Amino acid sequence: MDKIKIKINNHEYEAAKNATILEACREAAIDIPTLCYMSEINAIGSCRICMVEVKGARTLIAACVHPISEGMEIFTNTPAVHESRKANLELLLSDHKKDCLSCIRNQTCELQKMSAELGVDDENRFAGKMNEFPLEDNHSSIVRDNNKCIRCRRCVAACSELQDISAIGANNRGFDTSIGCAFDAELKDVPCISCGQCIVACPVGALFEKDDTKAVWQALADPSKHVAVCAAPSIRVTLGECFGGEPGEFVEGKLAAALKRLGFDGVYDMDFTADLTVMEEANELIERIKGGGKLPLITSCSPGWVKYCEHYFPEFIENLSSCKSPQQMFGAIYKTHFAKKLGLDPKDIFFVSVIPCTAKKFEATRPGQSAAGEGIRDVDAAITTRELARMISKAGISFNKLPDEKFDSLIETGTGAGVIFGTSGGVMEAALRTAAETIIGKPLEKIDFDEIRGLEGIKKATYKLGDLTVNVAVASGTASAKKLLNSIKNGEIDVHFVEIMACPGGCVNGGGQPFQSISVRNSVNLWYKRANSLYADDKGKELRKSHESPLIKAVYDEFLGKPGSETAHQVLHTHHAPRGKQIIKR
Repeated sequence: MDKIKIKINNHEYEAAKNATILEACREAAIDIPTLCYMSEINAIGSCRICMVEVKGARTLIAACVHPISEGMEIFTNTPAVHESRKANLELLLSDHKKDCLSCIRNQTCELQKMSAELGVDDENRFAGKMNEFPLEDNHSSIVRDNNKCIRCRRCVAACSELQDISAIGANNRGFDTSIGCAFDAELKDVPCISCGQCIVACPVGALFEKDDTKAVWQALADPSKHVAVCAAPSIRVTLGECFGGEPGEFVEGKLAAALKRLGFDGVYDMDFTADLTVMEEANELIERIKGGGKLPLITSCSPGWVKYCEHYFPEFIENLSSCKSPQQMFGAIYKTHFAKKLGLDPKDIFFVSVIPCTAKKFEATRPGQSAAGEGIRDVDAAITTRELARMISKAGISFNKLPDEKFDSLIETGTGAGVIFGTSGGVMEAALRTAAETIIGKPLEKIDFDEIRGLEGIKKATYKLGDLTVNVAVASGTASAKKLLNSIKNGEIDVHFVEIMACPGGCVNGGGQPFQSISVRNSVNLWYKRANSLYADDKGKELRKSHESPLIKAVYDEFLGKPGSETAHQVLHTHHAPRGKQIIKR
């Protein structure tokens, strides 16, 4: 890479020729504050917090959008720079609802942190008229409070650039600018897929998930209710971040211990139903390949992806697996088979899932998710990693001091195949381990499918399974999914099996995962750290294939019969339907 010489604060440095001032300074270990900037996604210079002085320039310059040049002299800490940053921050705060003590982002708010760093207090010299917006809380998963929005447009970039959906954008101009949907429609009335990437992009409390913890607390306090909970695979490598841990820190034992101390009657590992999903989906794949069914088979365990398909690619609905997601399968099997084993009436069970995904809240309310009977939802409440962390804190539980404990023994056994469901490519790999051994009739020599692991948005591979050649593809994020689906539709590639996750990187980067400041997101590969932790856990498991799980074998022997049976379809499968686009994307 070509390098050029520049000066920063009177010290000489070499930097990449095509770098911006911001990138060059950060490479030199000089952190320039930003609010609107997101690496490779949103570089628009709108917040004006990253202003610097450049020798010879007549005005201050926004570092995030201005390229460096040979011999450039940059100053990041002059009185003029400090005053500019403080003034711009005060201007943002002058139209910002400041209920910091009760705000959901208190202590994780980037605006709050920057105010402390720049010495901005409540005595705002620009105080005056403020915009007033109604709270928008009619969406199934996401709440918007535009009274706290600083118009940084990071949510807009996440929706348009990262996901290629563009459900939101800037309405009006100047002081009247607000972030919302076209024609000022509500989020519930546009083809939003509930992925929550806008939430994790937001630096303040303008966007957050619909809080279901109140219903969980009420159920826990009701002696007539049996309250059970299951935790998704990715939670064990993200929950620790809410309590100061490093990204990817493995906290499965503390997760189980915390859930038990919250008072749940059953604390379970969703790895079990990830394995169950593998059994049903692998069987479905084999039946479609051998029986001439609709191909490619496309996974259906990401509810954001399923909703995206229903809105934007309804021609692929027949390709979707009919399997419920692991979340819904757990509630379904618990309120049918395990309710009988425990002597419980399904009406008395309140089932909770801890998930990385805001779209799971929407999924829990979908039709076709009531295995135990009409009016009895498979899952009563889906809470995000962040919601669980707030419950743990509210209960006074010192998470970092907890001992490592196990999930309850009724459904304790899970395999490594279930664990890797939490990352892009993991569902595909888990299903292939079982499908391959079923097809060839003997154990695989190598069960790591490395070709479908990794950071790429689209991954493709071909596997020879006995006499059968299987072409597979994995897409991560709906922008990548759009490219992959169009290439399939146009006949550019021929595939038999496709995994799609709505969130880039899969569940480990879901919209319900812990907030990380943009400085962390721009410099730390969260997917890599979190996913590697899951792969390490998989590698250390004694059982790494879903069909080898004793619990899976027992459930089929005692209740389901075999994968794809009539009982399995009644309890573990569902249906999908086209949805109108309602409003043209922005």
